[in-house]
Amino acid sequence: MQQNRNIQSCSSEKEAVGKSAAMAVNDGMVIGVGTGSTTAYAIKEIGRRVVEEGLDIKAVPTSYQSEMLSIDSGVPLTTLAENPVLDLAIDGADQVDANLFAIKGGGAAQTREKVVSCSANHFILLVDESKLSYTLDHFVPLEILPYARGIVCKQIEEMNGSPELRMANRKDGPIISDNGNFIIDAYFGTIEEPEVFSKKLSLCVGVVEHGIFSNVDEIYVGKKDGNVEIIS
Repeated sequence: MQQNRNIQSCSSEKEAVGKSAAMAVNDGMVIGVGTGSTTAYAIKEIGRRVVEEGLDIKAVPTSYQSEMLSIDSGVPLTTLAENPVLDLAIDGADQVDANLFAIKGGGAAQTREKVVSCSANHFILLVDESKLSYTLDHFVPLEILPYARGIVCKQIEEMNGSPELRMANRKDGPIISDNGNFIIDAYFGTIEEPEVFSKKLSLCVGVVEHGIFSNVDEIYVGKKDGNVEIIS
């Protein structure tokens, strides 16, 4: 099913789609808020609604980045320990296919993002048109135990993948997740059966979580003309 919304006075597709997603948040909800530049627009708009409209909600952030932005924007926070079931989760994506499978983890937060999204009754992804693809062919981010780097790379290569440790730069060394782990970007080419492939990755020893998501309910697609297409 497809719907369209027009969000006026937005400087980018990301801003349009973020503001549109913020409209899905209602009084009394406990929501999850993801990490990344697109979701940041949603967090800021939710914060504006809290401050200016008196919107009564609480949010569970998926990273220190989204936590700090939520605080700065005036969004009240809570935890999954206090609210294990969420009404809604909002997040961005690196790529989404025609069957609503997605790859996430460009911000190295896929583990917490997956926990939060799977705790929600409804999961919305925010993207621009460049993130849409008929089939998934983006690299898959893996959060791994640092101790297991060698064996994880071996298993990925046995799956005909090319693992690459994500580095901040040569001086600072590897990117470290909020959970204290390494991130490996695994290149597999086209992923024909994401659900099957997802299960194989989950069986890899040393992998904490991977970036293939199969629980998406809706995709909000921001367009250059200010329209937002909603796909479900």
